[in-house]
Amino acid sequence: MHAISRRTTFAALCLATAATVTLTGCGGDKSDDAKKPAAAAKKAPFADLSGPQIIDKAVKATSGASSLRMKGSMADSGGPGFIDLALDTKGSCVGTIGSGGEGSVDLIGKGKTVYMRYDAAFLRSEMKGEKDADVQASVDMMADRWVKTGSTESDEQDFAEFCDLKTVLADFKDTESAARKGKATTVDGTPAIALHESDGKERATLYVATEGKPYLLKAVNDPGKGKKKDTLTFTDFDKPVKATPPKGDVLDLDKLDG
Repeated sequence: MHAISRRTTFAALCLATAATVTLTGCGGDKSDDAKKPAAAAKKAPFADLSGPQIIDKAVKATSGASSLRMKGSMADSGGPGFIDLALDTKGSCVGTIGSGGEGSVDLIGKGKTVYMRYDAAFLRSEMKGEKDADVQASVDMMADRWVKTGSTESDEQDFAEFCDLKTVLADFKDTESAARKGKATTVDGTPAIALHESDGKERATLYVATEGKPYLLKAVNDPGKGKKKDTLTFTDFDKPVKATPPKGDVLDLDKLDG
């Protein structure tokens, strides 16, 4: 009745790890810093480090955060997917994930329990091919209503992956990069340095904080040929995640399965 496929989960996970994808390019564009006099280059952020070394520092700092918020959009065949989620290493999360014009789901994670609120479009897209009566029954039962599960066997528990920062950032480790250093800039007011990579017509730009810990602040992937860019930003590092379980009409899916 309420089986949800992993397709949208994986699509959103790809978005959440978009920054990792950009770290594995095969080339890079020419750095503007390389054209500057040596005296000026020494004053630039991370002047004594190469692009790959800066990326390595960013990976270590970001993967070591106890919490963060990731927000961004990713183009796909059905429209822009999006994510806006605050999460920590203790299983707390709060936010929304959507995919390709096919609806969205609100998430709240608290410990081993994950709460979800699907809209009707999401439920219908996930149940394509199933009997109309079954689809409508699921929509009637769950659309725009909080449901919860703590079972590790349920399809819904797949969303718990997004509430575990360690899982989301696991792919940040052991990355390889050929990034070239770009210009000093700012990301939402935070001083940063841009780093560029390219693979054929596809170009990626990463922005790393140059003050405080060298967190990865933003990742932009440009597939070229007039296609929409994928963009992901990281903020609220090490800030508490206020994940308050919903009250009132909350459907316990584990009891239904039982």
